[in-house]
Amino acid sequence: MTTLREIRQLIPAQPTSDGDGVKIRRIAGFNNAALSPFLMVDELKSDQRADYVGGFPPHPHRGIETLTYMIQGHFQHRDHMGNVGELRSGGAQWMAAGRGVIHSEMPIMQDGQLLGFQIWINQPAKDKMIPARYHDYQPETITELRDESIGLVRVLAGNLNLKEQTLTGPLTQTGVPAMVADWRSTAGQEIEITTRSTDNTMVYVYQGDIEIRDKAVRQGEMAVMTKGELLQLVANDSSGVLIFNGQPINEPVVHYGPFVMNSVQEIEQAINDFNNGVFETY
Repeated sequence: MTTLREIRQLIPAQPTSDGDGVKIRRIAGFNNAALSPFLMVDELKSDQRADYVGGFPPHPHRGIETLTYMIQGHFQHRDHMGNVGELRSGGAQWMAAGRGVIHSEMPIMQDGQLLGFQIWINQPAKDKMIPARYHDYQPETITELRDESIGLVRVLAGNLNLKEQTLTGPLTQTGVPAMVADWRSTAGQEIEITTRSTDNTMVYVYQGDIEIRDKAVRQGEMAVMTKGELLQLVANDSSGVLIFNGQPINEPVVHYGPFVMNSVQEIEQAINDFNNGVFETY
């Protein structure tokens, strides 16, 4: 018998800022095992240049993967390993920080609408000290499906299992299996996704509102789902939704700023390594 996933918790995004004063709305789940392997979702949304012009100057990371998805806008990635990547409208970029990386993400756009997301994905303990990696995915490489009854689905990472087919995104090398997709729909369209019952599943509405099992999820809310094999989403109007599914990492999470490790001692080591210039030697 197929078990339908239901809403376990609704989490509203909280306004804050990061980098050089960039205004964002954040879902933080460092202490919420129901979100694992996902740790945080930042939504960057503004049509005012002053809200994002400062960008994200050089800063370190250790122990996480970041998946950045740009729906509208243009930023540039640079890191201490020499990687330079263009993050254009419709594209994405992925970075596995591992033992350490120093990078920046700065706006190339001079003005206009910005809408994008940075998603933090935890790395299992075995990967937290491996060499850092980076890859960008230009818009034309993102897997897409258009269907009259569903709308538009864009798969960024992992496998999205629909009733009759599986869509695989360009990012497949996450530390544990993880799926991230963008579903855009109009009123009455719906989508059914099959999942492993042991995976964690979340839904974030960035535009409009949807229903899950007759319960509304509105713009700026993340629905954390119960366990099950089937996720059903119905659009109430023109909506945009990020869908997350992944294998949980059942390990301790200790978070301090840009570092996510398994113990306080490892966090202290990360801080010392960065302050002593060790990151630049990787």
